[in-house]
Amino acid sequence: MVSPHGIKGEVSVEALRGLPFLLHEDMTVALTPPALKRDRFCTIEKADEVSGLAKFSGIDDLDAAEGVAGCYVLAREDDLDLGLLDRAFDDLVGRPVVDERYGELGTLSEVMETPANDVWVVQGGRYGEVLIPAIEDVIVGLPDTGSISVRIMDGLIDSDAPLAKDDPCA
Repeated sequence: MVSPHGIKGEVSVEALRGLPFLLHEDMTVALTPPALKRDRFCTIEKADEVSGLAKFSGIDDLDAAEGVAGCYVLAREDDLDLGLLDRAFDDLVGRPVVDERYGELGTLSEVMETPANDVWVVQGGRYGEVLIPAIEDVIVGLPDTGSISVRIMDGLIDSDAPLAKDDPCA
């Protein structure tokens, strides 16, 4: 939680580690470190992913909101509506990235956060540095371990670069 917002107990919430805003109404969360003068657990009464504002049960005024500013909001993973790309990317760095047409592109070395979408920096391999937009049209397979499968859009790799030997277009 970043800061109080207004006099009715709303707080500004910011996602960590590149995650999108995943809070939703009726979700039970824990505040940590626990605020000393209140229960650690509360329910989200209102959540707005566009503004990043949330209203929590038991936090009904500005004083209460100020008392939880700086706390982390913890949710059980089972309660989150996670899509393919709605996960922390720290565990992906260092994994190989493979394209359907071009074969192995290299290793994911960094995730850059941009306003539109994250951009993956893939290093190594015969294509040098490749910047891949982390969107569902491009990222086609994201298993818990092993290679990440992508479908590179035309123009992201030099068109004169050799295709993978098993590509039907080669």
